[in-house]
Amino acid sequence: MIPCKTRIGMIALFAGLISIALQAQSPKYPPLSEYMMAPEAEMALAKSAAPENVSEHATVMLLTASGYKTAAPGDNGFVCIVMRGWTAPTFTPEADRNLVYDSQLRAPICFNPVAVRTVLPYEELRTKLGMEGKSPDEIAAVVERAYVKGDLPRMEAVAFAYMFSADQKLGPAGAWHPHMMVFTPYYTDAMLGDNSGNDMLPVVASDAGTPFALTVIPVDHSLAVHARTR
Repeated sequence: MIPCKTRIGMIALFAGLISIALQAQSPKYPPLSEYMMAPEAEMALAKSAAPENVSEHATVMLLTASGYKTAAPGDNGFVCIVMRGWTAPTFTPEADRNLVYDSQLRAPICFNPVAVRTVLPYEELRTKLGMEGKSPDEIAAVVERAYVKGDLPRMEAVAFAYMFSADQKLGPAGAWHPHMMVFTPYYTDAMLGDNSGNDMLPVVASDAGTPFALTVIPVDHSLAVHARTR
């Protein structure tokens, strides 16, 4: 029989090896430079998020080393940006949270005026935390605290955003259908009829049951917008 102290030592050693192995497998952030874009290309991609009648009058913000900054002011209350992986789901689905580490994700989006007031600050915070190297768990914890403390606007009204870009890259799957993003606080799929998510019907795509619940409504492919540089 192995002496008790020896068994404890072996268990401790085994636990240490497991911990080292898990750390080695933990995702790591690529260099910040891999998330960045040339300004002209980012401007064009941001504008491709919405139909021209919307995007040509929208404010466009570009990502810099210190967060999103206004590059072109607009006059219709909309704001277009290109979201990066840091804006992956905050809570669910859990598997998608690791998209924060995908430096090639490009998600052009154009927020309507309500979403500019309520959703944009939330996305800017998640971007800031990702740029600081925070893990998905840490991002979720900070967002939750900020919302409870009132440091983030209350998600109390439905808000909309266009994601019509034909050049979007939403993770490994690449582009998806042009679609409307509808920010529906506390919604669940049951409230939409329990659609499967595979049949082009509206579905709560992430963070169901939370203030940040997001409903996605696909639209016809003919509405997709290609990025155009001048």
